[in-house]
Amino acid sequence: MLGILTVAELLGMTLWFAASAVSAQYTAQWSLTGSEAAWLTTIVQLGFVVGTAVSALLNVADIVPARWLFSVAALVGAAANALLLTSDQLSTALVWRFVTGLALAGVYPPAMKMIATWFRVRRGLAVGTIVGALTVGKAMPYLVHAIPGAGITPVVLSATIGACVAALLVWFGYREGPYPFPARPFSWSLVRDVVRTPTWRLSTGGYLGHMFELYAAWTWLPVFIAASIAVRDPASDPAAAAHATSLASAIAFAALAIGGAGCIWGGLVADRRGRAWLVTRAMAISGVCAVLIGFAYGRSLWLLVPIALVWGFFVIADSAQFSVLVTESVPPHAVGTALTLQTSLGFLLTAVVIQLVPPLAAFVGWRWAFAALALGPLFGIAAIQRLVRHTAARR
Repeated sequence: MLGILTVAELLGMTLWFAASAVSAQYTAQWSLTGSEAAWLTTIVQLGFVVGTAVSALLNVADIVPARWLFSVAALVGAAANALLLTSDQLSTALVWRFVTGLALAGVYPPAMKMIATWFRVRRGLAVGTIVGALTVGKAMPYLVHAIPGAGITPVVLSATIGACVAALLVWFGYREGPYPFPARPFSWSLVRDVVRTPTWRLSTGGYLGHMFELYAAWTWLPVFIAASIAVRDPASDPAAAAHATSLASAIAFAALAIGGAGCIWGGLVADRRGRAWLVTRAMAISGVCAVLIGFAYGRSLWLLVPIALVWGFFVIADSAQFSVLVTESVPPHAVGTALTLQTSLGFLLTAVVIQLVPPLAAFVGWRWAFAALALGPLFGIAAIQRLVRHTAARR
């Protein structure tokens, strides 16, 4: 089951950055500004927020069978992603990207709940593996784009095919594990009950600090890398420019995909040393990298790439553990809603931060634009330390 869900999540989440990976082509094709191009990512975040908010309010994740929810949502997302190719202007593309984000609300949170029914003792590792898979999946469009000559159509269609395969895998291969979360009838008060739980609020506070940094880093690191390469080695002809674009996409893929290993490592360490211990240290290291990478801007790739890889590893290594903390902090019948509400708030925050980075880069330059993201880990660490004290006081 872990293998099936890992592959399905990897393939399904290729939809997320399918347009972002080719934003440079869309920018040239439609004469977009940096802020307009950012909406190709931001609108997915907002669609996901709306989808998760509605799901939480209506208790969808705790009422609808997860297998059915995942499969249908993945197919809807695949269709919306394919329709992106029919767009001839930004406004139409944003509609399909919004629907894609809406559908992904039925792919991401349900997968974490599904795998949790199979693991109790090693749940941190299991959920970490799922989040690691979605991390690699989100990076896949950059790998496709790194292939010389791969433009918009190959990148978008490969993601659509992947999501369709993901739906089939879950529909025909998944069954619920020996530790199911009990179903319950619909209740308007379920969200209120979740929010009133102190451990949920503190866990989510840590998660929000983590999310303040994560998606802004993922969205703009490819642009940062491309800008850094251009500063160090200005392209003298179209062939050199194409090579620089492929190189930047390959490095971006590696920096994002290495997070998959980070998630598995995070799960192993969290199960052994404790979730609070793991998330505190992962946020501290990623926050430091957000500042350090500015010193590598415009310098040798031998300096830039290692920092980008370390950042990519640790920026997501703790993500799954915030979800596991939630599964352990609320009553079993509310787990689906609690996870969905947590992710909804987190992705709402990412939509804001993603849009803030371009004007910040215009003001201070790309070299120091990422330093502000370190504020997220600082806030997250403070929330987790409060959670540790609260938990200790209850014992």
